[in-house]
Amino acid sequence: MSRDLSSLQLYLALVGGGAGLLGLVFSIPTLGAAPLMSLFFALAALSLARMGSAWNVFLDGLLAIFGAVALIASLPDAGPMPLHHWLGLVSAWAFAWLFVERLTTAIRRGVLPETGTGVVIPVMFGLALLVIWEVVTRGAQVSPVLLPAPSAIATRFAASTGMLWADFVQTFIKSVLPGYAIGCLAGLIVAVLVDRSPFLKAGVMPIGNFMSALPIIGIAPIMVMWFGFDWQSKAAVVVAMTFFPMLVNTVAGLNAASAMERDLMTTYAASYWQTLMKLRLPAAGPFIFNALKINSTLALIGAIVAEFFGTPVVGMGFRISTGVGRLAIDLVWAEIAVAAVAGSAFYGVIALVERGVTFWHPSVRGGRA
Repeated sequence: MSRDLSSLQLYLALVGGGAGLLGLVFSIPTLGAAPLMSLFFALAALSLARMGSAWNVFLDGLLAIFGAVALIASLPDAGPMPLHHWLGLVSAWAFAWLFVERLTTAIRRGVLPETGTGVVIPVMFGLALLVIWEVVTRGAQVSPVLLPAPSAIATRFAASTGMLWADFVQTFIKSVLPGYAIGCLAGLIVAVLVDRSPFLKAGVMPIGNFMSALPIIGIAPIMVMWFGFDWQSKAAVVVAMTFFPMLVNTVAGLNAASAMERDLMTTYAASYWQTLMKLRLPAAGPFIFNALKINSTLALIGAIVAEFFGTPVVGMGFRISTGVGRLAIDLVWAEIAVAAVAGSAFYGVIALVERGVTFWHPSVRGGRA
């Protein structure tokens, strides 16, 4: 066991032991309403007796999950959460931390395969954040207007699936995807045209960098005035936000091919377009996909912000704006969850396509090694 893991084990043992003692004092004699917490405290206290042993990595994960379930199931219906519950939260979080540390070490040493197993680490991290969020908001009696608990957000999500789907279609399908496709394709074409002219390259690139720095909050109302309140104005905002990142990255990528590679194409008597298609565009592939990934998040942000300035009575931005006005914060967070999942999935699809198209690139080969 490494020194870092030993220190973490000691820290975990102290927290678990303290929580266990408090659990024995406050929960077991009265039995109260927290038998699961009492059992978890007892299991956590056992870490004092096994301080120097190598716990099984999956046992640490099971203890972290059991502690989270026990905490949520034992939360008091009224009043603040007692002290030993807060220590139990720290103990459960420490078990999750130890689980992630041990799993990472096992993957690095080749004991466990990275494929499939590596996904468990971000999943455990995300679940830990949700549990902490749930316990803190309910245990500290945080006002739902300030921060609703994940359970309240999930309840509103389940009750508003029809509305959320309509908002998703209006914002993502009708605004983001058309604007993203037009903006990225136009940026790619203009970059190829600009690349042929040193004069245009010297003039367009500073303008592109300047336009990329323009605030979306200034562009959105202008586009709404030009194209109306429906999805066309939101798609126009997306085009404006995605065009220049694609332009700048593609121009930089077209210059990525080395002089030796270009000279080799010249010795083969290759024309400009043959050199472009067979050498320069493939060399610019990582730059182009970098722009595509950046634009996947910019497009969604741009469409949502544009809906703040006028839209039909549907859309993620419209729902967020009206939800804040009506203090329906759980609905706002449900919309944020939909946007986060959609944006992450969009980014992930582009990343998968990139791995398939630029499989020859050293960064991709290194990631597979």
